[in-house]
Order: sequence, then C-alpha cells, then structure tokens
Amino acid sequence: MSHPPLLLALETATRVASVALLRDSQVLGEELAGPGQTTAESLLPSLEALLARCGLALGSIDAFAVSVGPGSFTGLRVGIATVKGLTFGTGHRVAPVPTLAALARTASNPSGPVVAMLDARRGEVYAAATAAPGGGPSPPEILAEGVYSREDLVRKLPPACVLVGEGALVCGEWLRERLGSGVKLQLPPATDARARHVGVLGAAMMAAGKGIDSADLVPRYLRRAEAEVKRTGQRFELPHSGLG
Repeated sequence: MSHPPLLLALETATRVASVALLRDSQVLGEELAGPGQTTAESLLPSLEALLARCGLALGSIDAFAVSVGPGSFTGLRVGIATVKGLTFGTGHRVAPVPTLAALARTASNPSGPVVAMLDARRGEVYAAATAAPGGGPSPPEILAEGVYSREDLVRKLPPACVLVGEGALVCGEWLRERLGSGVKLQLPPATDARARHVGVLGAAMMAAGKGIDSADLVPRYLRRAEAEVKRTGQRFELPHSGLG
C-alpha cells in the first residue's frame, strides 16, 4: 500500500522563516530559521536539517506548499524562487497558500471570528477575517484580505472577535478600547505563522485539485514597495487570479 503524498511547506512571508514536512495533514517535522539569519541565508540549510532529521531525501517529496503573501517583500521572493528552483523539471504541483489564511490557523480555541493581522507599516495592517476555523479548510470570509487602517477596522470588524498575529501589536489594544471586551488578543510568538500551518492548508488545497504549476506562482503583495509607489504613483497591487 502506497504512502500518502509527502508535502514540503515553506513559510517565508513573516518574520521567522520555517519549513515543514507533512503527509496529508500530519506534521512529520518543522524547522525554524536560526536567530540573526536572513531568510535567504537560512532557508536551504533549514530544509537540509529537516530532511536529515526526518530521514528523508529531497527526491521523496511529492508536492509543495508555499506562503504567497501578503508579507515581507524580500521573504516572499525568496520563498517563491526557492520553490520554483526545487520543482524545476519535476512536474510537481504547488499549493499557493495565502499567508493570512495560514496565520488564522494559529488562533487558540477561538469562539468567534478570527482576524489575522500582519504589520503593513505606515500605521496600517494586512488583515483578513473569517469565521472560527473549526474543522474545515475554508471558513466563511467576514473581512476580505486587504490593507487597512485601524479606523477602517473599527468600522468593519464585529464587536466579538479574536485578533492574531504581529498586526495585533500595532492596533489591537486601540481596537479593543473602541469595540469592547469582546475583542480578544492572541499575540506573537504564539500566533506567528509557521510552515506547519501553510502545510495543513496546502494539503487540503492539493486534495481539492487546487495545486498549480510552479511557473504560475506569483506573490500577493497587496501593496507595492516604496520605490514602486514612487515610480508608478500606485500604492496597491492589482489583484492576482488563480491563487485560491
């Protein structure tokens, strides 16, 4: 009897890069980047260490999942470029996992909507809100993925919700003061996105036939880099299609 597919997941969009190996939704192992290392410096050594610890070879991997943003512009480029390199010529499919969806999986026993938040700088956050994840891979959307100011969020969020991720450090207390005690904060490091969360969602996407060719991978920046803003006069990226 053959084993379920072996999936390698990468999370490079947030402040600590990580890699994980999964069969179905079972996490076999996870490796985090070492302190003081850039994503570019740490990613491949982390992968090599993870494979060695699990007693597996790179050639045994059947599928990939990668966090595609929003998040660190440099981190996203490194993660996606690495997946493109690892899958070149193999025909392996890749699950492009939205970073905020993976971040929402870090919520601990949420009783209401989960708001995943990353620091977008300039006093804004990348945010998306869904119903409590529960058992399904795609809980109903309450707030569309986007770039929001705290004033935007106080108008759009329900009075009872759980805020997770580094973005909650930016405006979580401010939102709780205005929306009330129904707003709960679950802060990093407990709610840092990890490759295991990317892998669980990626495995579900692959099972649903939502894997894509790595040549079609593109990052979801949502907002342009400062140099690009100056060049084009446009702050926000046009939406990409096909990223599930």
